[in-house]
Amino acid sequence: MTTDHALPAAHLDVLVRGRGPALLLAHGAGGSIEGNFGLVLDDLARDYTLVGPHYPGAGGSAVAVEPLELDDLADLLVAAAVAAGQDSFAVLGESLGSAVAVRIATRHPDRVRALVLTAGFPTTDPVLALAAQLIKSLAAAGQWDDIARLALLSCMSPADLADLEPADLDAPVAQTLSTMPQGMLDHFDLVSRVDVRADLGKVSVPTLVVVPTGDRLVLPESSYRLAAGIPGAQLIELPGAAHILNEADRATWLQHVRAFLAALPTTSA
Repeated sequence: MTTDHALPAAHLDVLVRGRGPALLLAHGAGGSIEGNFGLVLDDLARDYTLVGPHYPGAGGSAVAVEPLELDDLADLLVAAAVAAGQDSFAVLGESLGSAVAVRIATRHPDRVRALVLTAGFPTTDPVLALAAQLIKSLAAAGQWDDIARLALLSCMSPADLADLEPADLDAPVAQTLSTMPQGMLDHFDLVSRVDVRADLGKVSVPTLVVVPTGDRLVLPESSYRLAAGIPGAQLIELPGAAHILNEADRATWLQHVRAFLAALPTTSA
């Protein structure tokens, strides 16, 4: 099998689970494999081999010593899959992971069978840019509790937030704070520089774009633009869903993703 670009040495912390056709998981900025995909890992592992690399500074992966670059991150994820014995795979990307997935598809087209892009963006939209700037300035001031508050406000749906009493917010803030990876600022620095608009027309594999219409961190319009730019892309809306899908919305997501994956050709793209 050939690829357009040589692979680096595989050195990321990687979750590998299940059996069957491979799914390469690309998580979001400030996230993790468990944080983004935890609600569906066990289900998908019944029929697929899951390969979930953690970005530098997330999970057990060492913090980057230089600014992250999208090409390098894409190559690292592919290297992790190949090291796990998977030469071809579908890529499931969430948020920043959607841009990573698109870049993987254009840098390593012979390895990619399909893409599933959730809450994604081809380039940073104004809401996401403002959030990235706020995270950077709050971190510089040491106000990590406020970053956790911003994350809750941005990533939970209004309906889920409405179920919380103001007096009960300290616990979810503390939980969010405890799950923030060391590399969070590096991830959001990359978010602020992402631009895969020129890649979209080069994607030649079946693609499913999932749009949480209640997303308050990434504008839903960004996902619509992803779908519009990728030839033949399918688009599914999750009405009212937030940037981080709750259990009910993730269950709906799983139904759509399983149906999409089941319809893929049995041979690699």
